[in-house]
Amino acid sequence: MSGRNRLADETSPYLRQHADNPVHWFPWGEEAFAEARERDVPILLSVGYSACHWCHVMAHESFEDDATAAVMNDGFVNVKVDREERPDVDAIYMEAVQAMTGTGGWPMTVFVDHDGRPFYGGTYFPPVRRQGMPSFTDLLEAVSTAWRDRRADLAEQAEGLTDAIRRTGARLAATEALPGRGALHDVVPRLVEAFDAEWGGFGSAPKFPPSMTLELLLRIHLDTGDQQALSMVERTLDAMAAGGMYDHLGGGFARYSTDRRWLVPHFEKMLYDQALLAGAYLHGWQVGGDDGHRLVVEETIDYVLTVLRHPEGGFFSAEDADSEGVEGRFYVWSAAEVDEVCGDDAAAARAWWGVTDAGNWEGTNVLHRPTFGALLRPPEVERARRALWERRESRVRPGLDDKVLTEWNALMLSTLAEAAAVLQRDDWRDAAVANGEFLLTHLRRDDGRWMRSWQAGDATRPAAARHLAYAADHAALVDAFVRLAELTGERRWLVAATEAADALLDLFCDDEHGGVFTTGTDAEALVIRPKDLMDGATPSAQSLAAMALLRLGALTGERRHLDAADAILRLLSRVALDHPSSFGHLLCALHLATAGTIEVVVTGHRPDLVGVVRERFRPRAVLAWGERDDASPLWTGREDGLAYVCRNFACRRPVDDPIELVAELDTAGAT
Repeated sequence: MSGRNRLADETSPYLRQHADNPVHWFPWGEEAFAEARERDVPILLSVGYSACHWCHVMAHESFEDDATAAVMNDGFVNVKVDREERPDVDAIYMEAVQAMTGTGGWPMTVFVDHDGRPFYGGTYFPPVRRQGMPSFTDLLEAVSTAWRDRRADLAEQAEGLTDAIRRTGARLAATEALPGRGALHDVVPRLVEAFDAEWGGFGSAPKFPPSMTLELLLRIHLDTGDQQALSMVERTLDAMAAGGMYDHLGGGFARYSTDRRWLVPHFEKMLYDQALLAGAYLHGWQVGGDDGHRLVVEETIDYVLTVLRHPEGGFFSAEDADSEGVEGRFYVWSAAEVDEVCGDDAAAARAWWGVTDAGNWEGTNVLHRPTFGALLRPPEVERARRALWERRESRVRPGLDDKVLTEWNALMLSTLAEAAAVLQRDDWRDAAVANGEFLLTHLRRDDGRWMRSWQAGDATRPAAARHLAYAADHAALVDAFVRLAELTGERRWLVAATEAADALLDLFCDDEHGGVFTTGTDAEALVIRPKDLMDGATPSAQSLAAMALLRLGALTGERRHLDAADAILRLLSRVALDHPSSFGHLLCALHLATAGTIEVVVTGHRPDLVGVVRERFRPRAVLAWGERDDASPLWTGREDGLAYVCRNFACRRPVDDPIELVAELDTAGAT
């Protein structure tokens, strides 16, 4: 069985990047574990993703090196995992690495026994001893020696680690009732302590975009009028959009900033960041009215639709940090090149984007705005932007991770549908509907089971959907389809949302401890059944489910969905209030539950009334209009041509005038 690399036929672009390595890679699966048992060697598990710069570095230094590969092949069965396709595998072993080392990240390197239990691990290992880290080959030889001579010690360590990660979710206990609304407002001082008043965001370098925390602060501001909460949001939105983390020529955001100032990014661009940040800027614009924030929304969504869109409507996952083997090469500029490309507009371009002869990163210039809150470009700067963008288009573009992930597509679809409605963009509406159709067509099996990942075919293999979808996929789909229903007024999207919600509860609920497991009851059995709790780069399955089920239940009246959301919030609300920066989306769902949803029904053809609901950020409001849904109590006995503002399906007097509807919404507290 051994003696060859098995990744060439995989659908993941990340796995196929390693198909020519001299390492005898296996994909995750029983074949690899059977080989390890037969040879009596441990599993070397390497986890990464396509847009990860340091994954590429370790691949070049070690996995492409014949001598290192020989050590790996001799002593281990080597398994490659794309963390984006297999978040379940990634989550288990990342928790183990964090328990062992106190930190985590990618590439992740874990040594695993024949039962899947981790006994040692870390992240990046260099090819030679460096800065206190052993060389990768020294590590491999040490692990092989321990496996041969101290197997009992490794087994004991593996059992202890596995027990520790198994207990993580079980330690939480649900509260009897949800906390009062005031408890949510009390998190602001804790967030103020971590806030960077000069540069925005929270903490120091590296800085990740705090999209979900900003959404929480906007809700608190609307609830209480807290100006400090709004100030933190606006400072952060301004600073991120001014920094080099934002692509000032082509739109969209890099994954994070390597410095406190948002100046030098880690250059990969992930679909989920575009989704979450475009939503935060949309809501920031609705609340604060800064047209620069609206520009960021427009340019970010246009980036996704231009660069990350499959012709049939799906959204690709990411663009790499590297091009031509160099991090950031696609994005940076010399002052001389700016002068040459921009001509008479060069001086204006230099001043606008802080371009200097010395540069601001490794002798080059990462374009940024030296002045916060000044994003609307004057004509000469816009001409320069177009000229620089056209020149940049002639460069070798970073690698594209063109797999289509259900969860990330659904996150983007939610934002796209809401932005299309708010900004009245018919082209975005069409793109949102096309994405919903794509998901239904390509990511759902004939038996109705949702899948995680889809990859287009080529001359050597057909298009294929792979891996059973996870709880986060289902929860994100519920929200996306509800947003499509609100955008289009078409009942079929509520039907799709309900079906996804029912599958979420049937396949993933933890009836003993509460919440939802990452994997379904029909999934491959792993060493533990994982459950992601905290919001990270994306919202957790718990917070996605709570928010989506609350919004869906408000439109349909389905008690099962509302009760499930309540159970998740009772499980996590206490720890979320203690650690708000780690549970931003969960606390947004808690806000919706404690403040209460406002159901708005617009009957007949009244686009003027529908527009009133959309014109302001109303996070507590859900909107029913267009096709009647006789199964929902919201539609019972409603006359055409009117708007009804309701709470818990008890409605105020109907109105037929936009000004009166604004008053009704304000009175009901639909902010």
